[in-house]
Amino acid sequence: MHELSIAEAIVAIASRHARGRRIYRVELKVGHLRQVVPSALEFAFELLTDGTALEGAELVIEDVPARGHCHACGAETTMRDFPLRCAACGGIDVEVVAGEELEVDALELEERAEMTIGGMANGG
Repeated sequence: MHELSIAEAIVAIASRHARGRRIYRVELKVGHLRQVVPSALEFAFELLTDGTALEGAELVIEDVPARGHCHACGAETTMRDFPLRCAACGGIDVEVVAGEELEVDALELEERAEMTIGGMANGG
């Protein structure tokens, strides 16, 4: 199950960027060609975030369809099946332009409250 290693990477990336702040939402872009099973990724994410700043965070997964540029006819089309073919002409000489993504796209984090002590700001 490669979803566990993907979830580990997501947790590491989010934690690094959060710098100790609570994380409420993690948004991912996952290309169709990555063959990630969303329910398995969600399960692994919940398992790994227990007791961390990400515990209870919402995981939002955006599926990015496979798209390709056909060298034969010049069309850019969505490719749904294997082998990857141009939807316009059926050609197989296609360059993948989308669908291989696997990225943390956005994080919703807790804002740090600025504390004042004796009229002076203390960024703690």
